[in-house]
Amino acid sequence: TTFLHGEFKEDVYVSQPEGFEKKGEEQKVFKLSKALYGFRHDPRAWNTKLDQILKSLKFTKCSKESGVYQKSEGTKLLLVAMYV
Repeated sequence: TTFLHGEFKEDVYVSQPEGFEKKGEEQKVFKLSKALYGFRHDPRAWNTKLDQILKSLKFTKCSKESGVYQKSEGTKLLLVAMYV
C-alpha cells in the first residue's frame, strides 16, 4: 500500500480496463487522482512525497545512502531508513 500514497506532479489519464468498459462509453478515459498498483510513476511519486515530509520535519538526506535521513538535536541523533 506504500505506493498508493504517492501524488503525481502532472495529470495522468488511463483507459478503462478490458472487461470493465461501460456500454456506449468504451473510449472514455479517466484522470487519476491517486497512484495505482503497478503504475510506473508510483515509486517516484511516493518517494517525492516522503522526501518533502521528512525535509519539512528538518531531516536531511544522507549523502551516501539516498534512503536514509537524519536529524540531530544536541547530542541526540535520529536516523530514518526507508526500504520498500
